[in-house]
Amino acid sequence: MANKSEKKKDKRNSPSSKIRLLEETASKNINTKKGDGKTAIWIKNKHLAYELELKQLQIELMKLQSSVKKKGERILAIFEGRDAAGKGGTIKRIIAHLNPRNTRVVALTQPNETEISQWYFQRYATHLPSASEMVIFDRSWYNRAMVEPVMGFCTDEQNKRFLKDVPFFEEMLVKDGIKLFKFYFSVSKDVQKERFDSRKHDLLKQYKISPVDNLAQKYWNDYSIRKFQMLSETNRTIAPWTIIRSDVKKTARLNCMKFILSEMDYEGKIAPEKLAIDPKIIISGIDELKHMEDNLMRPNRLRG
Repeated sequence: MANKSEKKKDKRNSPSSKIRLLEETASKNINTKKGDGKTAIWIKNKHLAYELELKQLQIELMKLQSSVKKKGERILAIFEGRDAAGKGGTIKRIIAHLNPRNTRVVALTQPNETEISQWYFQRYATHLPSASEMVIFDRSWYNRAMVEPVMGFCTDEQNKRFLKDVPFFEEMLVKDGIKLFKFYFSVSKDVQKERFDSRKHDLLKQYKISPVDNLAQKYWNDYSIRKFQMLSETNRTIAPWTIIRSDVKKTARLNCMKFILSEMDYEGKIAPEKLAIDPKIIISGIDELKHMEDNLMRPNRLRG
Protein backbone atom coordinates (compact mmCIF):
# COMPACT_ATOMS: atom_id res chain seq x y z
CA MET A 1 0.00 0.00 0.00
CA ALA A 2 1.35 3.43 -0.93
CA ASN A 3 2.21 5.66 1.99
CA LYS A 4 0.67 9.09 2.57
CA SER A 5 3.50 11.04 0.94
CA GLU A 6 3.23 8.92 -2.24
CA LYS A 7 -0.54 9.42 -2.39
CA LYS A 8 -0.07 13.16 -1.93
CA LYS A 9 2.51 13.23 -4.73
CA ASP A 10 0.26 11.25 -7.09
CA LYS A 11 -2.64 13.58 -6.39
CA ARG A 12 -0.48 16.66 -6.99
CA ASN A 13 0.74 15.34 -10.33
CA SER A 14 -2.59 14.10 -11.68
CA PRO A 15 -4.03 16.19 -14.56
CA SER A 16 -7.18 17.05 -12.60
CA SER A 17 -5.52 18.00 -9.31
CA LYS A 18 -4.69 21.55 -10.31
CA ILE A 19 -7.33 23.61 -12.04
CA ARG A 20 -6.22 27.15 -12.75
CA LEU A 21 -8.56 30.01 -13.52
CA LEU A 22 -8.03 31.54 -16.91
CA GLU A 23 -6.21 34.84 -16.64
CA GLU A 24 -8.58 37.82 -16.27
CA THR A 25 -11.35 35.62 -14.78
CA ALA A 26 -10.82 37.01 -11.28
CA SER A 27 -10.71 40.66 -12.32
CA LYS A 28 -13.79 40.29 -14.54
CA ASN A 29 -15.82 38.78 -11.72
CA ILE A 30 -14.55 40.88 -8.82
CA ASN A 31 -17.97 42.54 -8.34
CA THR A 32 -20.09 39.45 -9.03
CA LYS A 33 -22.69 38.91 -6.32
CA LYS A 34 -23.58 35.68 -4.59
CA GLY A 35 -26.43 33.79 -6.18
CA ASP A 36 -27.88 30.41 -7.12
CA GLY A 37 -25.80 28.44 -9.57
CA LYS A 38 -22.61 30.27 -8.59
CA THR A 39 -19.52 28.95 -6.80
CA ALA A 40 -17.25 31.13 -4.69
CA ILE A 41 -13.55 30.69 -5.44
CA TRP A 42 -10.81 32.17 -3.26
CA ILE A 43 -7.76 33.66 -4.92
CA LYS A 44 -4.75 35.50 -3.60
CA ASN A 45 -4.99 39.29 -3.48
CA LYS A 46 -1.63 39.58 -5.24
CA HIS A 47 -2.98 37.58 -8.19
CA LEU A 48 -5.97 39.89 -8.48
CA ALA A 49 -3.64 42.91 -8.31
CA TYR A 50 -1.54 41.34 -11.08
CA GLU A 51 -4.59 40.87 -13.31
CA LEU A 52 -5.74 44.45 -12.81
CA GLU A 53 -2.30 45.87 -13.57
CA LEU A 54 -1.90 43.57 -16.56
CA LYS A 55 -5.21 44.79 -17.97
CA GLN A 56 -4.12 48.42 -17.58
CA LEU A 57 -0.84 47.75 -19.40
CA GLN A 58 -2.60 45.85 -22.18
CA ILE A 59 -4.86 48.85 -22.70
CA GLU A 60 -1.73 51.01 -22.96
CA LEU A 61 -0.32 48.63 -25.55
CA MET A 62 -3.51 49.05 -27.57
CA LYS A 63 -3.03 52.84 -27.42
CA LEU A 64 0.57 52.37 -28.54
CA GLN A 65 -0.48 50.19 -31.45
CA SER A 66 -3.01 52.80 -32.55
CA SER A 67 -0.27 55.44 -32.47
CA VAL A 68 2.18 53.21 -34.36
CA LYS A 69 -0.42 52.59 -37.04
CA LYS A 70 -1.25 56.28 -37.33
CA LYS A 71 2.39 57.40 -37.55
CA GLY A 72 3.57 54.50 -39.70
CA GLU A 73 6.21 53.53 -37.14
CA ARG A 74 8.05 50.21 -37.03
CA ILE A 75 8.80 48.28 -33.82
CA LEU A 76 10.98 45.21 -33.55
CA ALA A 77 11.29 43.37 -30.23
CA ILE A 78 13.73 40.49 -29.85
CA PHE A 79 13.13 38.01 -27.03
CA GLU A 80 16.11 35.89 -26.04
CA GLY A 81 17.09 33.86 -22.98
CA ARG A 82 17.53 30.34 -21.74
CA ASP A 83 14.86 27.67 -22.15
CA ALA A 84 11.91 28.09 -19.76
CA ALA A 85 12.90 31.69 -18.98
CA GLY A 86 9.38 33.01 -19.61
CA LYS A 87 9.76 34.55 -23.08
CA GLY A 88 6.69 32.91 -24.60
CA GLY A 89 4.38 33.77 -21.72
CA THR A 90 5.40 37.42 -21.85
CA ILE A 91 4.87 37.58 -25.61
CA LYS A 92 1.44 36.00 -25.18
CA ARG A 93 0.37 38.75 -22.77
CA ILE A 94 1.78 41.53 -24.94
CA ILE A 95 -0.16 40.52 -28.06
CA ALA A 96 -3.32 39.28 -26.28
CA HIS A 97 -5.50 42.24 -27.26
CA LEU A 98 -3.55 43.75 -30.14
CA ASN A 99 -4.84 43.79 -33.70
CA PRO A 100 -3.17 40.81 -35.44
CA ARG A 101 -3.15 42.74 -38.73
CA ASN A 102 -0.46 45.00 -37.32
CA THR A 103 1.26 42.55 -34.96
CA ARG A 104 3.36 39.53 -35.89
CA VAL A 105 5.21 36.96 -33.80
CA VAL A 106 8.09 35.27 -35.59
CA ALA A 107 9.32 31.94 -34.20
CA LEU A 108 11.37 30.27 -36.90
CA THR A 109 12.11 26.56 -36.93
CA GLN A 110 15.54 25.16 -37.82
CA PRO A 111 16.72 26.32 -41.28
CA ASN A 112 16.21 24.11 -44.32
CA GLU A 113 18.90 23.32 -46.90
CA THR A 114 18.14 26.44 -48.95
CA GLU A 115 18.26 28.72 -45.91
CA ILE A 116 21.52 27.17 -44.74
CA SER A 117 23.09 28.17 -48.05
CA GLN A 118 21.93 31.80 -47.71
CA TRP A 119 23.42 34.82 -45.97
CA TYR A 120 22.79 34.11 -42.29
CA PHE A 121 20.55 37.15 -41.70
CA GLN A 122 18.53 36.59 -44.88
CA ARG A 123 15.73 34.46 -43.47
CA TYR A 124 15.27 36.90 -40.59
CA ALA A 125 15.35 40.02 -42.79
CA THR A 126 12.21 38.90 -44.65
CA HIS A 127 10.25 39.17 -41.38
CA LEU A 128 11.32 42.70 -40.40
CA PRO A 129 8.45 45.13 -39.70
CA SER A 130 6.84 47.25 -42.36
CA ALA A 131 5.22 50.63 -41.64
CA SER A 132 2.65 50.50 -38.82
CA GLU A 133 3.79 47.08 -37.64
CA MET A 134 5.10 45.60 -34.41
CA VAL A 135 7.09 42.41 -34.93
CA ILE A 136 8.22 40.18 -32.06
CA PHE A 137 10.96 37.61 -32.55
CA ASP A 138 10.61 34.64 -30.19
CA ARG A 139 14.31 33.86 -30.52
CA SER A 140 16.15 35.52 -33.35
CA TRP A 141 19.47 35.73 -35.15
CA TYR A 142 21.02 35.47 -31.68
CA ASN A 143 20.63 31.69 -31.93
CA ARG A 144 24.09 31.86 -33.43
CA ALA A 145 25.44 33.53 -30.30
CA MET A 146 24.31 30.96 -27.73
CA VAL A 147 22.29 27.89 -28.74
CA GLU A 148 24.13 27.04 -31.94
CA PRO A 149 27.71 27.17 -30.60
CA VAL A 150 26.82 25.39 -27.35
CA MET A 151 24.97 22.59 -29.14
CA GLY A 152 27.50 22.35 -31.98
CA PHE A 153 25.10 23.60 -34.67
CA CYS A 154 27.61 26.12 -36.05
CA THR A 155 31.37 26.35 -36.36
CA ASP A 156 33.56 28.53 -34.17
CA GLU A 157 34.33 30.67 -37.22
CA GLN A 158 30.63 31.20 -37.97
CA ASN A 159 30.02 32.24 -34.37
CA LYS A 160 32.90 34.73 -34.37
CA ARG A 161 31.85 36.21 -37.72
CA PHE A 162 28.29 36.61 -36.45
CA LEU A 163 29.38 38.48 -33.32
CA LYS A 164 31.36 40.93 -35.45
CA ASP A 165 28.65 41.38 -38.09
CA VAL A 166 25.52 41.72 -35.95
CA PRO A 167 26.28 45.19 -34.47
CA PHE A 168 26.54 46.60 -38.00
CA PHE A 169 23.34 44.83 -39.07
CA GLU A 170 21.40 46.23 -36.09
CA GLU A 171 22.88 49.68 -36.59
CA MET A 172 21.46 49.69 -40.12
CA LEU A 173 18.02 48.72 -38.80
CA VAL A 174 17.96 51.46 -36.16
CA LYS A 175 19.29 54.14 -38.52
CA ASP A 176 16.61 53.15 -41.02
CA GLY A 177 13.98 54.05 -38.42
CA ILE A 178 13.13 50.77 -36.71
CA LYS A 179 12.63 51.00 -32.94
CA LEU A 180 14.62 48.01 -31.68
CA PHE A 181 14.19 46.31 -28.31
CA LYS A 182 16.53 43.48 -27.30
CA PHE A 183 15.34 41.55 -24.25
CA TYR A 184 17.25 38.76 -22.52
CA PHE A 185 15.19 36.81 -19.98
CA SER A 186 17.40 35.67 -17.11
CA VAL A 187 16.23 32.66 -15.10
CA SER A 188 18.12 30.87 -12.33
CA LYS A 189 19.21 27.25 -12.71
CA ASP A 190 16.96 25.94 -9.93
CA VAL A 191 13.87 27.70 -11.27
CA GLN A 192 14.61 26.49 -14.79
CA LYS A 193 14.68 22.89 -13.51
CA GLU A 194 11.39 23.41 -11.65
CA ARG A 195 9.78 24.64 -14.85
CA PHE A 196 11.15 21.72 -16.85
CA ASP A 197 9.72 19.31 -14.25
CA SER A 198 6.31 21.02 -14.28
CA ARG A 199 6.05 20.49 -18.03
CA LYS A 200 6.14 16.74 -17.52
CA HIS A 201 3.00 16.80 -15.36
CA ASP A 202 0.95 19.61 -16.93
CA LEU A 203 -0.81 18.35 -20.04
CA LEU A 204 -1.26 21.91 -21.32
CA LYS A 205 2.50 22.52 -21.22
CA GLN A 206 3.75 19.32 -22.78
CA TYR A 207 4.12 20.88 -26.22
CA LYS A 208 7.00 22.81 -24.67
CA ILE A 209 8.96 19.67 -23.79
CA SER A 210 12.15 19.50 -25.82
CA PRO A 211 14.98 16.94 -26.09
CA VAL A 212 17.42 19.72 -25.19
CA ASP A 213 15.75 20.51 -21.84
CA ASN A 214 18.14 18.30 -19.88
CA LEU A 215 21.07 19.57 -21.93
CA ALA A 216 20.17 23.13 -20.91
CA GLN A 217 20.95 22.14 -17.33
CA LYS A 218 23.99 20.08 -18.27
CA TYR A 219 25.54 22.89 -20.30
CA TRP A 220 24.51 25.68 -17.92
CA ASN A 221 28.04 27.08 -17.55
CA ASP A 222 28.68 26.85 -21.30
CA TYR A 223 25.60 29.00 -21.90
CA SER A 224 26.86 31.48 -19.29
CA ILE A 225 30.16 31.86 -21.15
CA ARG A 226 28.35 32.39 -24.46
CA LYS A 227 26.02 34.90 -22.84
CA PHE A 228 29.01 36.90 -21.61
CA GLN A 229 30.58 36.87 -25.09
CA MET A 230 27.28 37.90 -26.67
CA LEU A 231 26.76 40.85 -24.35
CA SER A 232 30.39 41.94 -24.66
CA GLU A 233 30.25 42.03 -28.45
CA THR A 234 26.69 43.17 -29.13
CA ASN A 235 25.64 45.52 -26.33
CA ARG A 236 25.91 48.86 -28.14
CA THR A 237 24.54 52.31 -27.35
CA ILE A 238 22.48 52.26 -30.53
CA ALA A 239 21.13 48.75 -29.82
CA PRO A 240 21.50 47.93 -26.11
CA TRP A 241 20.42 44.79 -24.30
CA THR A 242 17.81 44.87 -21.56
CA ILE A 243 18.04 42.02 -19.07
CA ILE A 244 14.86 40.83 -17.35
CA ARG A 245 15.11 38.76 -14.18
CA SER A 246 12.37 36.21 -14.73
CA ASP A 247 12.33 33.83 -11.77
CA VAL A 248 8.93 35.35 -10.98
CA LYS A 249 7.06 35.23 -14.28
CA LYS A 250 4.29 37.69 -13.50
CA THR A 251 6.68 40.38 -12.29
CA ALA A 252 8.87 39.85 -15.36
CA ARG A 253 5.89 40.19 -17.71
CA LEU A 254 4.65 43.42 -16.16
CA ASN A 255 8.09 45.01 -16.10
CA CYS A 256 8.81 44.07 -19.71
CA MET A 257 5.56 45.68 -20.83
CA LYS A 258 6.25 48.78 -18.73
CA PHE A 259 9.70 49.11 -20.26
CA ILE A 260 8.35 49.04 -23.82
CA LEU A 261 5.63 51.55 -23.02
CA SER A 262 7.96 53.89 -21.12
CA GLU A 263 10.31 54.02 -24.13
CA MET A 264 7.60 55.02 -26.61
CA ASP A 265 5.65 58.24 -27.15
CA TYR A 266 1.94 57.84 -27.87
CA GLU A 267 -1.33 59.67 -27.34
CA GLY A 268 -3.13 59.21 -24.02
CA LYS A 269 -0.12 57.73 -22.21
CA ILE A 270 -0.69 57.17 -18.49
CA ALA A 271 1.36 58.88 -15.79
CA PRO A 272 5.08 57.94 -15.74
CA GLU A 273 4.88 56.57 -12.20
CA LYS A 274 2.47 53.88 -13.39
CA LEU A 275 5.10 52.74 -15.88
CA ALA A 276 7.97 52.81 -13.42
CA ILE A 277 10.07 49.67 -13.69
CA ASP A 278 11.58 47.66 -10.86
CA PRO A 279 15.39 48.12 -10.99
CA LYS A 280 15.79 44.65 -9.47
CA ILE A 281 13.96 43.14 -12.45
CA ILE A 282 15.08 45.35 -15.34
CA ILE A 283 18.87 45.42 -15.68
CA SER A 284 20.87 47.25 -18.33
CA GLY A 285 23.27 45.32 -20.52
CA ILE A 286 26.18 47.28 -19.05
CA ASP A 287 25.24 46.38 -15.48
CA GLU A 288 24.79 42.73 -16.41
CA LEU A 289 28.22 42.68 -18.01
CA LYS A 290 29.74 44.15 -14.85
CA HIS A 291 27.98 41.52 -12.75
CA MET A 292 29.34 38.77 -14.99
CA GLU A 293 32.87 40.18 -15.04
CA ASP A 294 32.88 40.26 -11.25
CA ASN A 295 31.70 36.64 -10.97
CA LEU A 296 33.16 34.77 -13.95
CA MET A 297 35.44 32.80 -11.63
CA ARG A 298 32.47 32.07 -9.34
CA PRO A 299 29.89 30.61 -11.74
CA ASN A 300 27.48 29.70 -8.92
CA ARG A 301 26.90 33.44 -8.41
CA LEU A 302 26.15 34.15 -12.05
CA ARG A 303 22.58 34.96 -13.00
CA GLY A 304 21.03 32.89 -15.76
